[in-house]
Amino acid sequence: MPSARARSIRGPVRGLSAGCPQSRRGNSSGAHGWHTVKDMRVVCDRLTKDFGNFRAVSSLSFALNAGEVTGFLGPNGSGKSTTMRLMLGLDTGGGSTTFDGKSLNAYSNPAKIVSAHLDAKCFHPNRTARNHLRMVAAASGVTHKRVDEVIELVGLESVARKRPKGFSLGMGQRLGLASALLSQPQVLMLDEPANGLDPQSIAWLRDFVKDYAADGKVVFVSSHLLSEMELLATHLVVIGRGTLIADESMEQFVSRSTRNDVFARTPAAERLMQALAAEGVTAQAADGGVAVAAASTEQVGAIAFTNGIELHELTARKASLEEAFLELTSDTQEYTMERGH
Repeated sequence: MPSARARSIRGPVRGLSAGCPQSRRGNSSGAHGWHTVKDMRVVCDRLTKDFGNFRAVSSLSFALNAGEVTGFLGPNGSGKSTTMRLMLGLDTGGGSTTFDGKSLNAYSNPAKIVSAHLDAKCFHPNRTARNHLRMVAAASGVTHKRVDEVIELVGLESVARKRPKGFSLGMGQRLGLASALLSQPQVLMLDEPANGLDPQSIAWLRDFVKDYAADGKVVFVSSHLLSEMELLATHLVVIGRGTLIADESMEQFVSRSTRNDVFARTPAAERLMQALAAEGVTAQAADGGVAVAAASTEQVGAIAFTNGIELHELTARKASLEEAFLELTSDTQEYTMERGH
């Protein structure tokens, strides 16, 4: 069951999703024209996309599993949005994406399999918010009652009869999220869903998405908000210049940063570094103490004790996702900021 915090901005969670955009191709079997897949697995195999002579995505392969939130990270221009569009069949290119071993066009109602929110302005500017959702619902086999539930869920009641052309970015995001939460897809894909949202709404979105994944669904989220991603995702797919950098757990990715170390504060810093060096442990003076790479607090503490060195502080420092990301993607940044002189 969803947690109390994740139930709604204003009301209870009752279900989820058909998205915008989405594929509506295909012809498959099923008593009701669609079926639910348990333990859905999404496999992307050698996705490739060229724009003229520029290769935006290059032989990109990874997999998404049910029950976890996978964060999709990469510097600006790395090919994240193009990758998502390739996965959905919205762009043509090389490679393939399968959902439970099938392409999307093997399902009669793809909206029941995958739904996406890729664009905060994906709506007709002169159609009311409610009518926009009803149009999406009609294409996905969702009732008008569900439309009203989703409007309440994302807090759009006060503007449901208004035209979205005057919506702020945050309101546009809410409408896009509502579209993606109409029909309970097995796979939910969100591209920068927190842009324009206030802190309370971001916290609600985080809890909602985590509960949705915990219900056995696949959730794939792209975001530049690394501090928020650190709280949201358990697995990461990281790309740079269209190629794969990492496909691993959050913990594994962060552990690769050189910013992970042991910090010791002592009045005998020079002696401690000499004692550590004698044991083959690399250390250097930093932050008013000694920074020790590739060692545990137990190891440093034992060496200090054996050599009679007084310690005032002994701490294992862990890199943040932001620190690890900036370090591990530094060679793939399309644009950099030069420091002034």
